[in-house]
Amino acid sequence: MREREVTLRLIAETIDVNLFGNVHGGSVMKWIDQAAYACSVGWSGQSAVTVYVSGIRFYKPIHIGDIVELRARLIYTGRTSMHIAVDVSAIEPKSWKTIQTTHCVVVYVALDDQGNPTPVAAWEPQAPEDKAMRDYAIRLMEMRKGIEDEMAAHIQVDGS
Repeated sequence: MREREVTLRLIAETIDVNLFGNVHGGSVMKWIDQAAYACSVGWSGQSAVTVYVSGIRFYKPIHIGDIVELRARLIYTGRTSMHIAVDVSAIEPKSWKTIQTTHCVVVYVALDDQGNPTPVAAWEPQAPEDKAMRDYAIRLMEMRKGIEDEMAAHIQVDGS
């Protein structure tokens, strides 16, 4: 059975603190990648690698001692790719008050045992919310093309 949604929870610890006493954005990015990886592997049944992270948006800080909840869900499949929306929330453990802190979409590609891209099962949304998220992923892909074209003029990816 394919899993298209994964929820991870952890406690924000002092090792995760930044200069301002909140959780470091780099820690949050690592957790996002881990949640998206778990979701992509759950869907594909294959190893997978990150190929793109779109616009991580930090809305609110996460405080040390908060319960951090990462909800990763598949919102679009290509031939070998899986687009995973990740929402991060901070839960104050005494009151259980929950605040969304971060959002992004991560694109993973499934790999076969030789490390080559391999096809993934297609996902077809049924619910209106799922269709809206699929359409969101498609719009992000269209915007990414323009970003990649702009970046290509300023970076070298082939090592030359």
